[in-house]
Amino acid sequence: MKKSIISLLFVSMISMGLVGCGSQKSSGEVSKPSDDKVLTVYTARSESLNNLVIHNFEKDTGIKVEMVVAGTGELQKRVASEKNSPLGDILWAADETMLASSKDLFMKYVSPEDANMGDAFKNKTGYFSPCFADPTVFIVNKDLIGNIKIEGFKDLLNPALKGKIAFGDPTNSSSAFQSLMAMLYAMGKDGDPMSEQAWNFVDKFIANLDGKMSRSSGQLHKSVADGEYPIGLTWEDPAANYVKNGAPVNVVFPKEGAIFPGESVQIINNCKHPENAKKFVDYLLSEKTQNAVGTQLTVRPLRKGAKLASYMVPIEKIKITPNYSESWVAENKNKVTAKFNEHLEKSKK
Repeated sequence: MKKSIISLLFVSMISMGLVGCGSQKSSGEVSKPSDDKVLTVYTARSESLNNLVIHNFEKDTGIKVEMVVAGTGELQKRVASEKNSPLGDILWAADETMLASSKDLFMKYVSPEDANMGDAFKNKTGYFSPCFADPTVFIVNKDLIGNIKIEGFKDLLNPALKGKIAFGDPTNSSSAFQSLMAMLYAMGKDGDPMSEQAWNFVDKFIANLDGKMSRSSGQLHKSVADGEYPIGLTWEDPAANYVKNGAPVNVVFPKEGAIFPGESVQIINNCKHPENAKKFVDYLLSEKTQNAVGTQLTVRPLRKGAKLASYMVPIEKIKITPNYSESWVAENKNKVTAKFNEHLEKSKK
């Protein structure tokens, strides 16, 4: 989902290149292990997150990691195509929302470290271990927003923002879809995302977009940082990175509630190195890794008490949507996007 990719090291579902930390293979096949100190990780995570975690994991465990780096959809297809003879051990991509219908592809495993994760981010299914998150946020250009108050979703209906809100297409952008879900949960009656009140708010929001909707989630946050829009709906990682690098932007968590879809890690069913795969899951959830990511990067750790850099909003200042259900969203994603399209078409009449 919506991650910068360090390089697309594949030619097709049959032929993929491989990268270990400091090495590259182009044979198109995952190398057969010479011993048990190896692990193959399929990852759609960012270059910075891959580099930090994989390097430290190799150093601390002595296990050599070979990475297949690609987009989430491509990796999902690969795991499915290799179902009868897996070449990978770990899928580090997506989350329960995207993978719930394919849990037969994964091995059940709940890490001992799971007990230390935030209550909303525990492995509740046995298959998906949330380790980090990209919460839904507003990115606000301080130079453009002027005196317009931006605290929550209700502020997006300000007439002064008509045509000035950067928002992606929820049917094509995973981050825009998550922003839509945060809006529906926050503005729905009793937190019901399918309530009439929730969709009445969506109608008003669409009207304030004034027909402007971006198809590229990657360009959306950049358009705000570059001064094309005063505000955009995006995810925390790139927005916090702009803050870290001194751009004139603020990260705002909507006061009505933000959702934290937990980016999870999964062990591939019938993989060749299940014990090493378990060690990798444990390592991702460990205090050392969670603190390192929280203090060095712009990805949010999910372990209780994890340390955060000064450019990250403290967790105690964020209201998390209390009744958000990844399993419900997974089951109803197509229904939600279809309903959004209906309301979008209605707005054009």
